[in-house]
Amino acid sequence: MTWPNGYPDESANAGYLRAGSPKMVSEPPLAKWEGKPHYWITPAQGIAVKLFVERGGGALFYHNTTYISPHNDDFRDVLGAVTEGHPPIRPFKVKIVNRQHPITRGVNNFVVTDEQHYVRYEKDPKFLLMQSINEEGLSWQEQGTSSAAGWAYDYGRGRVCYLAPGHLLSALWNPEYEKIQRNAVRWLLREL
Repeated sequence: MTWPNGYPDESANAGYLRAGSPKMVSEPPLAKWEGKPHYWITPAQGIAVKLFVERGGGALFYHNTTYISPHNDDFRDVLGAVTEGHPPIRPFKVKIVNRQHPITRGVNNFVVTDEQHYVRYEKDPKFLLMQSINEEGLSWQEQGTSSAAGWAYDYGRGRVCYLAPGHLLSALWNPEYEKIQRNAVRWLLREL
């Protein structure tokens, strides 16, 4: 999605990490704006992604791609999940739940400060690699404290991998997460 008129308010901005962050001030006041997202991927693009992977391509999906799923059934089928949303940026643990998969083999649990995305995972649980857990006990809406945070599976003749952390560069640069990202690319290219 894109935000052609900006985010709805400052709490949607990645720079606002916690509830105690300062409120945006402008004198004179800013005009009100809609702050509605524009979902740009077309049905034809969703079909193109599906055909690409089915025919042997590899797809590495990150973070916000789950927001495509509510608006594109073909893409949703490839990705295997749909967004439930996320709370403001906060620390959470990424727990490796399948240490035997080539993507996560030798990778330790790690902690990041990022958007903890909550998703409704729709494929076989055996494909799950990671789970996000808020160890401070903070839940979000009715979703609890944890969610699926990464998976990988064969799709047709191709392969799919999704990794949830990634709103902030600091999350992408976590040394354990860097291992996962490198391994994911190699697995998708069938080098692992």
